[in-house]
Amino acid sequence: MREDEPEPSLGRRFGQIGFLGWAVVTPILLGILLGRFADRQLGTGVFFTAPAIMIGAGLGLRAAWKWMHRQ
Repeated sequence: MREDEPEPSLGRRFGQIGFLGWAVVTPILLGILLGRFADRQLGTGVFFTAPAIMIGAGLGLRAAWKWMHRQ
């Protein structure tokens, strides 16, 4: 941020925090849904759910990181 630009408002900051939260949570939830679906179809317990959660978290964190550095 340049010095001649005003500080963002509190509402804008809360909006950014909310967006970052959803950017991380959404891929994790999708990973859970897809993993559980695959595990139910194949009868494999949590074999696909656990890695799908990790992949979702990685994708969400990467998306949040890229968005923060683009601002």
